[in-house]
Amino acid sequence: MSPPRTVFFLLLCSSLYLFLVESSKLTLDYYSKSCPRFAQIVQDVVTNKQITSPTTAAATLRLFLHDCLPNGCDASILLSPTPFNPSPERISDINLSLPGDAFDLLVRTKTALELACPATVSCSDILSVATRDLVIMVGGPYYHVRLGRRDSRLSRASLVEPFLPRANMTVSQLIALFSSRGFTAQEMVALVGAHTIGFSHCKEFSAAIYNYSKSSFSSSGSSGYDPTYNPRFAQGLQKACSNFRKDPTLSVFNDIMSPSKFDNLYYKNLPEGLGLLASDRAIYIDPRTRPFVEAYASDEGRFFQDFAAAMEKLSLYGVKTGQKGEIRRRCDEVN
Repeated sequence: MSPPRTVFFLLLCSSLYLFLVESSKLTLDYYSKSCPRFAQIVQDVVTNKQITSPTTAAATLRLFLHDCLPNGCDASILLSPTPFNPSPERISDINLSLPGDAFDLLVRTKTALELACPATVSCSDILSVATRDLVIMVGGPYYHVRLGRRDSRLSRASLVEPFLPRANMTVSQLIALFSSRGFTAQEMVALVGAHTIGFSHCKEFSAAIYNYSKSSFSSSGSSGYDPTYNPRFAQGLQKACSNFRKDPTLSVFNDIMSPSKFDNLYYKNLPEGLGLLASDRAIYIDPRTRPFVEAYASDEGRFFQDFAAAMEKLSLYGVKTGQKGEIRRRCDEVN
């Protein structure tokens, strides 16, 4: 084995050891004595928020993924800019479109918990549990969330960009990104199933529906679109997004069949050319990931099982415990 590979192997083992040590400090009943009503308070706030704002579930799931993948589940995504830290994670280009409902949910839940159990519950634990509860509310699977995380004191936009998936990434890029975080291609495909709820802004896929360079055809005089789209779907997207340059808030549901229900229709849509983003369509086309798409399309139970396992694993990634973090009094600022 060459020296560079030896060094890489040792670093990988060291990272795995630290991951196991930190995650082993988390427990399912962490707040049983210090904040016995923790679970009920989170559930009450989550339920009220989702009922009044049905987009909250998808927004919070996306916020959770954007917090955990770059630097671990440490609530660093929640910190607002300050004179001392003018460029936290939340103002990076890829995070600017994160919906406000999720941030509002965290403020409401933290406020309720501070009244009941001051300076006790971390924002990172709140985000992890709120995400799980919302997934269940919209029809998704239950999974365990271990507790005892601390909140990060560090948040830098520069540390985010390389470690979050983009709408136009190739399967090779997606596999490499998730592999760098310890996830297999199968786990990546399961996590991408989060697209079964929520929406994407037109600007994220506009290049694929207008003037697509590799397409030699057009429809009804419209600009060409990516031929991996279902033609009727592409034409519908062209109409829905026609004014996106003037109105950047224009968006389309990721799963046009059941956009508010957590199910496996996202995967069933892909063979029909109904994948909204280039990365969605790519995981069906690529032979490395297509078997997982087909398995989840034919068996919702398997998708739920694998999604739950991947989410439980992700919720433990890069956690901070003890003196490595803090319990923030407010989720948007360090103490």
